Amino acid sequence: MQELFSLIGEPWADYGLVDSGHGRKLERYGRFRFVRPEPQAMWAPASADWDADGEFIPGADEDGGGRWELSRDVPRDGWPLGWREIRFTAQNTPFRHLGFFPDMAPVWDWMRDRIDGADPECLNLFGYTGVGTLALAAAGARMVHVDASKKSVDAARANAQLSGMAEKPVRWLVEDAAKFVGREVRRGRRYDGIILDPPKWGRGPNGEVWKLEEHLPGLIADCRRLIDAESRFLFLTVYAVRLSALAIGELVRQQFGDLPGRVECGELGVREEARGLTLPTAIFARWSRD
Repeated sequence: MQELFSLIGEPWADYGLVDSGHGRKLERYGRFRFVRPEPQAMWAPASADWDADGEFIPGADEDGGGRWELSRDVPRDGWPLGWREIRFTAQNTPFRHLGFFPDMAPVWDWMRDRIDGADPECLNLFGYTGVGTLALAAAGARMVHVDASKKSVDAARANAQLSGMAEKPVRWLVEDAAKFVGREVRRGRRYDGIILDPPKWGRGPNGEVWKLEEHLPGLIADCRRLIDAESRFLFLTVYAVRLSALAIGELVRQQFGDLPGRVECGELGVREEARGLTLPTAIFARWSRD
């Protein structure tokens, strides 16, 4: 039987989950505060008075439609934030998030611990705006960053520049992740670490269609072919709430169970500042050599 683990993100200087409840959450992003929908916050909030700079109002589209209603002057082009030595731009995006995923902070630390003292080459699939890529690059990894969105890759390059890391060994690729991994398998490539955060649904740069439940098993199988007994880790996060952590844990265990080390699965969450309770955000499965 698999044991479930939790990775809980704690507040830091530029981010915190201030309060949550009644299907919403109040977060601080630097000097600004925003309210976003959060179906898992089924409890009552600590305070009924949320002073925010804006709120995301969801539309009828359950896949992420909606709009921001800003009550104060918030920079439309974004504002700089930091995590450890990394700098990046936060921005009110049309997809309800703000250009990065703060619940990934404990994952960035966990991966950095896995590569400490090594000279690794790591792969970030669905790399988005590159905060995870830069977190590993700052710890000494040579990185391959893959995302199907040119806009996201351009934002990742800009974050590297903002961090003073433009000269770090990072390959920035606008590619369909599944096709890229398939080509890497045929080339006989290997990686010391792989991080992947696939969406529920998406399109590649040439119209390729991605459906999580349909395509994830094949992608994980191909990722296994890029990992060997000397590799350090694979970390998979999934935000599709219909899936179970136990299900993706078994998927990774079947592909990686022949390697030394261990496979674990569980939930990501963020610690609320008001009361210290944990708001769950995603599920994960991981393999590590140690």
